[in-house]
Amino acid sequence: KDLVPVDEELEFAKTYMSLLKMRFEDSIVFEIPEKASNPEAKVVPLSLQLLLENAVKHNMVTSQKPLHIKIYEDQGNLVVENNLQPKQIVKKSSGVGLSNIKQRYQLLTNKQVFINQQAGKFAVAIPMLSKQITFMETNYSDKQSAYHRAKKRVEEIKGFYGNLLSYAIVIPLLAFINYKTYWGFQWFWFPMVGWGIGLVFHAFGVFGYGKDWEERKIRELMEKDQQESNWM
Repeated sequence: KDLVPVDEELEFAKTYMSLLKMRFEDSIVFEIPEKASNPEAKVVPLSLQLLLENAVKHNMVTSQKPLHIKIYEDQGNLVVENNLQPKQIVKKSSGVGLSNIKQRYQLLTNKQVFINQQAGKFAVAIPMLSKQITFMETNYSDKQSAYHRAKKRVEEIKGFYGNLLSYAIVIPLLAFINYKTYWGFQWFWFPMVGWGIGLVFHAFGVFGYGKDWEERKIRELMEKDQQESNWM
């Protein structure tokens, strides 16, 4: 799944928190909403678990200094916030968990994952996506696909004209060499005809009906995918 309902993610987070509570007991304190304000809201799967793991991994968790983790909504985002008390032995983090969440969101939306670190507090806000946002991002993805197809098309046309230019230069040169060496056997016709036939097929591949059919099928598949993209 690319996305899961926020309520489902919250339930999973509660289960994970219970396991952490069994391990750390009073050294860890959680606050989490019962339900999302928008039942249709969705987030990337396991994003809350990764953020909870990140908080426990990089902070001291002791009965003298309990770790407080709070999950709440803020301006269309689901926020995981904890008091900042970093472990001394973990001064530098590879940031793999946060990078993973960011990359997964970048594949789905142009909404950003926000990281806010202040004195004594660390928070990560992940966007809660709606059906409308997903539809918009599907269109954005389609535009990106269209751009890449157009770029590929330009490269194909450039390749054809490069081939044509080479033909226009090399064949007369071969004919001239043939004329100067031994005109009794006009061998330059062989490369001229062979290369010329290849050039014709190249032109047909770039500008002919075959390419139109391929592009038409691509458009049909894209339209079909867009129709089926209502929260798979």
